[in-house]
Amino acid sequence: MQDKHAVLGVTGSIAAYKAIDLASKLTQAGVAVHAVLTDSATKLVGPASFRAITGQPVSTDLFELTNPFAIEHISLAETADLMVVAPATANVIAKIAHGIADDLLTCTVLATRAPILVAPAMHTAMWENPATQANVETLRARGVTFVGPVEGRLASGGTGAGRFAPVPDVLGEILRILGRTGDLAGRRIVVTAGGTREPIDPVRFVGNRSSGRMGFAVAEAARDRGADVQLICGATTAPRPSGVTIVDAPTASDMLDAVRAAVESSDVLIMAAAVADFTPTSPANDKIKKSTADLSIELERTADILGTIEGPSVRVGFAAETEDVAGPARGKLESKQLDLIVANRIAQDGSPFDADTNRAVLIDAGSEDALPLLPKRALADRILDRVVGLLGPA
Repeated sequence: MQDKHAVLGVTGSIAAYKAIDLASKLTQAGVAVHAVLTDSATKLVGPASFRAITGQPVSTDLFELTNPFAIEHISLAETADLMVVAPATANVIAKIAHGIADDLLTCTVLATRAPILVAPAMHTAMWENPATQANVETLRARGVTFVGPVEGRLASGGTGAGRFAPVPDVLGEILRILGRTGDLAGRRIVVTAGGTREPIDPVRFVGNRSSGRMGFAVAEAARDRGADVQLICGATTAPRPSGVTIVDAPTASDMLDAVRAAVESSDVLIMAAAVADFTPTSPANDKIKKSTADLSIELERTADILGTIEGPSVRVGFAAETEDVAGPARGKLESKQLDLIVANRIAQDGSPFDADTNRAVLIDAGSEDALPLLPKRALADRILDRVVGLLGPA
């Protein structure tokens, strides 16, 4: 996200404080954030907070003379790769829909040719008012992207639709839009994540310790590089990414079906999920009682997804080992006809399940690249660098 610029418009919603967190996370992602606060917003949050977080000047007044931008709303509008209004009040949504430009924020929105994203936040009655809904539909018809609002507790103490969408959801959609011109633009990528749970009875299952973090990191990195990502999830404990299409596949059989359907129109399959190798042959319909004597469970092999499915053009597998890494991984690379395999020894420091880091070896037909301990997101980008090379020109 280096060299990307987002103009963040903040309005006088009580949720304005959440824009500080959004600005912080965008800045951490490498985006240059230029905050524009309405007069009402300044009654709730201070410009100094945004300047400290973003390291960029903060704009509040159409006629301010101290800002480095010459004609401020035009300069901001032309600088923006994306115009974000978060949170957006009903009043500002109405102004944008009707082309009213009576302050710095609305002037900037009207002047920009960049994509626009709006994250509303208001009381339920205001959100559901026919005037607001008509304004939203007008803006959607013009190509404006909306994130939220969601249902939940409101500042008034009641509950209902109108609550500002979770910051990770807004962030994910922003990064998806900013990444649309990346090196994976126009590519469809299927990523699997998490472990599968094979039922023993309605309560118990055979499973593993996968959290989904590695697959989620790959999905996020692909999204931010412009790919259309379908994420197929088994059981996970990590927060799910936004800005991707998610399909739930709790068992190995479910995941096989989901992957088979997804790869028909995809360019890349990245199998980061820890799919169970065995499943109970005859799961019990009712809970097995603890008093049952000498319980034994007969297991059968699950389908080998990568060995079963043909295509797409680039296939990436993962191999988690506790002893030798390269040997078994290279065997899987050849037997499953993969283009790349990511191998790691899970017992070593920094690479346990549910960690934020991983130490891996990238293996293809002609090379082995042993990587240092990396954050999983950094490792995801190293994997996608190889995928980009395998895909060639779009």
